[in-house]
Amino acid sequence: MWKGITGFLTLVISFNIWAAGPSVIHLLDNRFRVDPSIDQITFVIYREKSSRPVVLVRPDGHKYYAWKAPDNVRWYQEPSIDIISIEKPMPGPWQAVGKVTPENHIKLISNLKLSSDSFPDRVYQGEEIKFTARLTSDDKPLQLRDFLDRVKLKVTFTKFIENEAALAKEARPIPDVIGEFEDDGRGLDEKAGDGVFTVGLKIHSKPGKYRVRITSGNGVFLRAQESEVLVYPTPYEATFIQSRQVNQPHQIVLSGEQGMLEPGSLATQIDHKDPKGAMSHFDGQSEPDSLKVSVNIPNSGEYGQYTWSGTLYANDLASKRPLVFPISEQSYSIVHEVDLEQTRLMQEKEAAERKKIELEKAQLQARSDARKRGIMMIAIGNVVVILLALLVWFVVRKIKAKKALQPELQLDMPKK
Repeated sequence: MWKGITGFLTLVISFNIWAAGPSVIHLLDNRFRVDPSIDQITFVIYREKSSRPVVLVRPDGHKYYAWKAPDNVRWYQEPSIDIISIEKPMPGPWQAVGKVTPENHIKLISNLKLSSDSFPDRVYQGEEIKFTARLTSDDKPLQLRDFLDRVKLKVTFTKFIENEAALAKEARPIPDVIGEFEDDGRGLDEKAGDGVFTVGLKIHSKPGKYRVRITSGNGVFLRAQESEVLVYPTPYEATFIQSRQVNQPHQIVLSGEQGMLEPGSLATQIDHKDPKGAMSHFDGQSEPDSLKVSVNIPNSGEYGQYTWSGTLYANDLASKRPLVFPISEQSYSIVHEVDLEQTRLMQEKEAAERKKIELEKAQLQARSDARKRGIMMIAIGNVVVILLALLVWFVVRKIKAKKALQPELQLDMPKK
């Protein structure tokens, strides 16, 4: 059983649908008939809010449940809706058992296809690509909102490995999602519910070779496009040159890499924000045959922190493909001018103070070490004196004991 609409979408795309064309069938007593010519049927069932999913009953009485369905049934459920796709449904009368609302109907979709823009053979780290995918039925845009509102597509980059399918699952590279988009009219998507999905893909992957795939939310591959792409390093450098004089402008210089970008094709838009939050916009364009574009930013001399960001536009040298590089926000500050002589004197004074403190610490440490050595010598001397006294006492005692023993030995000797 599939838990998401993405699984349902995968099934719909994975098999051809040969119905006569898109049509709506309103249910009578929650019953509907499937024609023998239909290879696959997809329908939407509306029910009372927070009610349980319906039970589908086949013409032969066999029941399908949201939590228990065969492999040819894909079931997506929400608190008030069921979206069900059945491959090779049994012809004849079917029935939906549940708290179905009067607006219940079946939407038949024929020849559903997913197509997408061709992905470039090579891209650059840091660039942003406008990418579009389309869902069509009988080569016409699919505009069923109940379907489209529950579809979420992803574009993934997977590190290229030869014979990836032959590897164990644990050894395969993990796909990196670089774009996720819906047909919701937001961002670069022009209109909601028109069957066209558009997203700005930001290439953040490291340089190397990758497989590009369109996947559904649960990672199941949709058979629309799979290709290989080379990711090259970012082909430009951004340099900020800060002015140190009032009324002399700051400068932002964007330099393209030789052999990557087309000379004369560089253009930029810079957004600049002052400490009070006021925003200014500046444009720049490279000279013919030049790989450099510069923008002057006025320097009012006002103290505080400033930020700037922007976008670099250029063309790829080899393919002439338009390139877009968002420039992330950067900051700089303007502070009070520093009196260098006064600063030098203050630094010398601080250095002298530090040296004096270090010398005092060294003297205190030397005194402490000398005191410790003196105490140690006294302790050692005391120990030596005690040991000597004990030794003398022991020797004297031995001598006295020996003298006291000698007369007794003489008395005990036998007479001759």
